[in-house]
Amino acid sequence: MRTLHFSLRVADPDRSLEFYGVLGYEVVGRVAGSPEGDLTMIKLPDDEFVTVELVHDPTHRDPGRGSALNCFVIAVESMAATVAALAISGVAETPTSPDGSPDFLTTWIVDPDGNRIELVQWPPGHTVGMSAADWPDQPTGRST
Repeated sequence: MRTLHFSLRVADPDRSLEFYGVLGYEVVGRVAGSPEGDLTMIKLPDDEFVTVELVHDPTHRDPGRGSALNCFVIAVESMAATVAALAISGVAETPTSPDGSPDFLTTWIVDPDGNRIELVQWPPGHTVGMSAADWPDQPTGRST
């Protein structure tokens, strides 16, 4: 099994696409009039497949706050370049380092619909995502 993508309800698809475009997302395809609403599939340039589905139901302007989504996480090549691009669009956050190093940086941003996004710049040599290697002292396997 693998995660395919996640779906976010958005109030204004153009505003959301502008926001996600600043992060580097590109539109892969669209589905108009699905039972869930109008769908826009997006991905980052280095992703092979769609990772986010933006859902807009034109009969409901506000997607509503307080969904079960806590956040999603995006790996960035350069935190400085990403934060600079976001600052031009009015989204300015100060990165911090979870381990105090200059190479492992994180920051939080919020999209136009209130979805929290964590940006992560991994230190050199780290894998693209998190793995059991990030917790060497903990057993791995199925949770019960």
